[in-house]
Amino acid sequence: MMIRKAILSLTVILLTLTVSGQSAYDLLLKAEAMTSEGNPGKAVSVLSGFPGLSSDSRLLKALGEAQLKEGDIRGAIASFNSANKLETGTGEYGLAKAYALSGDPSTSLYHLERSMKSKFRKSEKEIMLEKAFEKMENKPEWRQFWKTEWYTFPELKISEIEFYLKAGRTEEARKQLAELERNYSGHESVLFGRALLESASGRFSGAVASLSALVAAEPANEKYLRALAEAQTGASNHAGASSTYTRLIELEVPDADLVLLRAASYRMTGERQKAMDDIERYLSIFPGSKKGLSLAGKTESALGNNLKALEYFSENVKLHPNDPESYIDRADAYLLSKSWQWAINDYSMSLDLQPDNSRVWLNKGIALLNSGKKADACHDFRKAFSMGNRKAVEYLGKYCME
Repeated sequence: MMIRKAILSLTVILLTLTVSGQSAYDLLLKAEAMTSEGNPGKAVSVLSGFPGLSSDSRLLKALGEAQLKEGDIRGAIASFNSANKLETGTGEYGLAKAYALSGDPSTSLYHLERSMKSKFRKSEKEIMLEKAFEKMENKPEWRQFWKTEWYTFPELKISEIEFYLKAGRTEEARKQLAELERNYSGHESVLFGRALLESASGRFSGAVASLSALVAAEPANEKYLRALAEAQTGASNHAGASSTYTRLIELEVPDADLVLLRAASYRMTGERQKAMDDIERYLSIFPGSKKGLSLAGKTESALGNNLKALEYFSENVKLHPNDPESYIDRADAYLLSKSWQWAINDYSMSLDLQPDNSRVWLNKGIALLNSGKKADACHDFRKAFSMGNRKAVEYLGKYCME
């Protein structure tokens, strides 16, 4: 009897570890992927069948989002409420969307206000772009809601800096930072805004220094960690970037792209098996992903597994026949293995889809030259040169000046 009780206890412990550990996180990533790719019904099915659903607020929230996409508003409301009971505030934004879609603006704004007062508050931009609120935008309750200053001055300025940098308007972003510095000298938002500008201007080492200081003060700040990883990548500090992406993954940030970004960092540090492990994990979440298959092929090629690389590249071409980069990846692999005609064929296909790629004209010329088609090769070298490819000069001077 005691042995049976011990086995039962151990089973419960293992189930709890599975639910709260990595598999629950991977399930969350898969569910969010299914919903974002237009398969909310599949996400609902997968989440509903998970034994630890009722004890994980993140999974309940993901279930609610999938149900909303499916049009099951009543089910979504139940899921968001269950999430709230486990962790206050988790489901408030989802409830605001659900009630907005059901035509109940008062209840929607009640929950939106509760969301704004929680740690799960969304940015003003995200709320304004949310389609669920479109029918409420001309209602007096909506206008009254936004008369409240929900965001601090530093938050608004950082948001403007991010907007201008994304639009490539660096000077306007710099003006916003100057205004922030005048009003909040020494504030952490000034350091963050400065780091964003440094990254955008290519001064990555300065950005890394600023962001490292911010992360030291707030080790679990997702925004700071993401910006730090991007700056480290820009500074070619790929070991640092992989470490920062690991921190984000260990925080279980629900974004599968972090796994692929870490894989890209591992590939650059030469830790290619670690890269492949992450890529395979990513592809289990996003089967047939163009960027996942591309990185898998490039990593296998770097490992010396050119045949395996070609399998990934060929799968990409099959799944994405109108994407020029898929043909380029495979053509590069053929070029590496000296399969000249196969390389020529794929480079030609990519140029049919994207004729202004000077690197492809150059590489196609190299393949033509090696297959004995000198005149055609010189034509391609001239095309590459006319598009500003300086490497083409070497080939033109050596083979095409007779």
